[in-house]
Amino acid sequence: MRKHLICGTLFDGLDETAKTDRTVVIDDDRIAYVGPSAEAPDQRPGEAVIDHSGDFVMPGLIDIHVHLSYGDAQANEDIDIFSPPEYRALRALRAAQTVMKAGYTSIADPASTGRTTVGVRDAINAGMFDGPRITTSGRQITARQGLADWYPTWIGVPESSVGVLVRNTDEAIEEIRMQVKDRVDFVKIALDGLHRKDSDGELMACFNQREMDAMVEESHRLGRKVITHARGREAVLTSARAGVDVIFHAFEMDEEGLDAMLESGSVLSPALTFVANTAEFTRPTDPCFKWRPGQNRRVIDDAREMLVKAREQGVPFMVGTDSGFAITPYGEWHAKELELMVDDLGFTPGEALKATTSVNSELLREQDDVGRLVEGAYADITVVDGNPLDDIAILQKREAIRAVYRGGEPVDLAPEPRASGYQWEYSYRQWNDIYTRERVAELH
Repeated sequence: MRKHLICGTLFDGLDETAKTDRTVVIDDDRIAYVGPSAEAPDQRPGEAVIDHSGDFVMPGLIDIHVHLSYGDAQANEDIDIFSPPEYRALRALRAAQTVMKAGYTSIADPASTGRTTVGVRDAINAGMFDGPRITTSGRQITARQGLADWYPTWIGVPESSVGVLVRNTDEAIEEIRMQVKDRVDFVKIALDGLHRKDSDGELMACFNQREMDAMVEESHRLGRKVITHARGREAVLTSARAGVDVIFHAFEMDEEGLDAMLESGSVLSPALTFVANTAEFTRPTDPCFKWRPGQNRRVIDDAREMLVKAREQGVPFMVGTDSGFAITPYGEWHAKELELMVDDLGFTPGEALKATTSVNSELLREQDDVGRLVEGAYADITVVDGNPLDDIAILQKREAIRAVYRGGEPVDLAPEPRASGYQWEYSYRQWNDIYTRERVAELH
């Protein structure tokens, strides 16, 4: 049965502006018509009419940086070690549903433990459970000293880890082929490595250019895009020269790296929400308080100039938040990235909304079928009480999300009670301090 959705204001995801007095006609799970209400198909007897004439109607939002298997982690061990994969999959499904209630009908997961997110993706697509459309990688590929090789050598990188360690190019190629066999949608490479000796904290790349070229070439040959975690200058440059599709972070990018991105056509996704939340929310009782908030404030200050320059010179931006950590819990801060793009990087609200809809869709399995309100696309729709083009921060207000539709069907927006979890989900630290006589005297 067709549905006629009457819109007060409609943002189609392809333009940076909105139109008024529009109607969307939904037939099954796709859009059959979108355009002026006066030209809409006549309503047949029995067809539903949904009145959003006082609301802002837009495509379902997309976050391309949601780690569904992390479980709002407070430590790396929480991600990698304690929870069994079966439990992680169930927890990830609940996380995906929580994200959808925030207006995000599609997400990408860059770095999943095991086959967790592949399984959740397939269960949702098979109709077993409600949830957003999911595009996912497998474990992120890293080398010695790289991100995800964060445990002591005598422990190594456990099979349960979000990362997988490769020791040479042949092992990297074999890992890519195995992940493709396991039906990942794209390949994630954790490229940042150790700090360069005698430098002021500069990060090196953990793979050299020849190794990266080979990994990207094989991934593309097998029909998979490549994403890199690349905060450091060298990692950004190596990624762009290898033709990586999406570069995450790029906080230390220099002019040479920017030129390489412009030449290669790589897309940039900063994920400022994670560093901004860490700087803003970390409390004195948190173990990282002594160093991380200040470091992350400097990261934002240092990164802003080059990120703004990248936008001004035409580098495309996709939108992701690095959700799945305790500082970026599921369903809470996804739209904050849009506010940071507007306030810190100079995007207009329309540019930011377009980036998180039609531009983000280029990474997804569904591509042109999502992120836009056009005939033939899926009827994935987010309805807002208010106008994000006037106030982009309104999307962070739970009460402003009036309705969400996934394939034309309304999503139940009632918040799920937060799961209490089990003690064995988390690394167990009994004390945050060492209570010497001197320390006790200081505290008293």
